[in-house]
Amino acid sequence: MDSSAISSHITSKFAGIQPIPAWGEVSFFYNPGGKLPRGVYFATLKDKDGSNDRASDLQRPGVFRLNIGISKPTYRSLFGEQPARPPAGGVVDTGHDFTALDQLLPHPVYGWMSWVCVLNPSAVTFKTIEPLLAEAYDLAVAKFAKRAACG
Repeated sequence: MDSSAISSHITSKFAGIQPIPAWGEVSFFYNPGGKLPRGVYFATLKDKDGSNDRASDLQRPGVFRLNIGISKPTYRSLFGEQPARPPAGGVVDTGHDFTALDQLLPHPVYGWMSWVCVLNPSAVTFKTIEPLLAEAYDLAVAKFAKRAACG
């Protein structure tokens, strides 16, 4: 699958989504009606390295990374305990090859926050991670409800 197909899937499957491009990525925010300044993001598509995120070598031609914010219990069921937060500009210490294509991995920078990623997911891999996207969306909806109630 390419990043535009994934973007189309996310925006068509999940209601209230606003994709916002910034910093070499597209962030998917749950923000129905634009009630919050940005909303709550739950997934991103990144197609180039950032100043603090080069572990996936996204400068390779055609390489992109889908990032998904999942729950702590789900992260732990996939990878064990969350790694420690890396120092500024650093990478989480999990022993994974963050340049591997088509493989679910902890996020190289935000794994400590229960984010996961996959570089260039195939259609088969995407099908297996769709439940993770749905979980991330549900978490964003719940966070949004709390924030909107307070504001």
